[in-house]
Amino acid sequence: MSELSYRDIDQTILKTLTPPSGRYWFVVFLIFLGILIGAACWIYQIFIGIGAGGQNIPVAWGTYLINFVFWVGIAHSGTLISAILHLFRAGWRNPIARAAETMTIFAIAIAGLFPFIHLGRVWQVYYMLPFPNQRLLWPNFLSPLMFDMVAISTYLIVSVLFWYTGLLPDLATVRDRSTGLRQTIFKYLSLGWTGSQRQWLHHGRGYLLFAALATPLVISVHSIVSWDFALGNVPGWHSTIFAPYFVAGAIHSGLAMVLTLMIPMRFIFGYQSLISLDILENVAKTIVFTGLIVGLAYGTEFFIAWYSQNNVEIEQFRWRALGHYRVGFYIMVVCNTLIPLLFLFKKVRSSIPALFVISLIVNLGMWMERFVIIIGGVARGFSPHTWGLYAPSLIEYGILLGSFSLFFFLFLLFAKHLPSVSMTEMKESL
Repeated sequence: MSELSYRDIDQTILKTLTPPSGRYWFVVFLIFLGILIGAACWIYQIFIGIGAGGQNIPVAWGTYLINFVFWVGIAHSGTLISAILHLFRAGWRNPIARAAETMTIFAIAIAGLFPFIHLGRVWQVYYMLPFPNQRLLWPNFLSPLMFDMVAISTYLIVSVLFWYTGLLPDLATVRDRSTGLRQTIFKYLSLGWTGSQRQWLHHGRGYLLFAALATPLVISVHSIVSWDFALGNVPGWHSTIFAPYFVAGAIHSGLAMVLTLMIPMRFIFGYQSLISLDILENVAKTIVFTGLIVGLAYGTEFFIAWYSQNNVEIEQFRWRALGHYRVGFYIMVVCNTLIPLLFLFKKVRSSIPALFVISLIVNLGMWMERFVIIIGGVARGFSPHTWGLYAPSLIEYGILLGSFSLFFFLFLLFAKHLPSVSMTEMKESL
């Protein structure tokens, strides 16, 4: 970083906005095929009915709730890296903050799709909106689903404002170096930014304000998601540890997704001088910390089940470890708590392939954690005559593929049309 100049930073980042090569369009085409597969599966489910998935009684949500919780968790990394680390003045966040903020917006938008997908008759979603109507129907604000709607919409709005505030100076830089239609578009997007002292003063205060506002949302949003379960009459879900447990897991998976995105972007756009190995190592160290918290939560769950001497709770956790879904349970434990400990070794966290592979493993483990909690809970309730098993259908796998494809597709479009690294914050680092 010390060898870079302002000119080098501008040239490196603005170079990514040049017309893409054929290889870029080939990758976009492959990802777009995944989106089409997911859309086709959703359309098929709308015509056939929600039973086209593998849901049954008692497992009525299936992978749709799993994916919802997973994507909400992914969205937390952007706020952690950008807002919280900005408040603590951690300089290593600067090269990856913009991409993490963008990842937050796309992930929270995709998470919001899954309640619609599971709704079946998606055109009747307006029943959840609190507006005066002749039906005399109002949403039940005591319902956890309404908690989700309020929390996620608030989180999305604050995240977009936070992201756009930090983007303003860079939009003006692109405007000043563009011509024709592109210059006109960025002229409107930059909102008349000139870089005056007064504008910089208000920009700094506004960015700090949004950082302070977004920080408690990291805790509140996923705590509210955890109450979806804690308020349910299902063994294994009545736990006061659920809120911090879900928050730690969300940040754990989000940081892993940061590595999953940053490492390929580092090579594709030639960001080696900006996103250094030290920055990736700092993310890896944070993953070790969140992995230890998640591991503590796993152990605490089993301890509380034993300490309560409640036969139903004990049976629930015994079945998790020894029952039908035991493979998923051990994948969850190994991938989320044991494998990230490899980052304690300098040689491992200094290896780019190891960083990338372990980030994928953590994402797999966090998805499997939601599977074990959600499916394992409702499939083994209080009454033995209601027990049942569940396996995702091809329709659900297709929609899962579509969600990941949409996420990467949106991120690719962003990286090619807007500065994916904050030029302003990189210059401040110098």
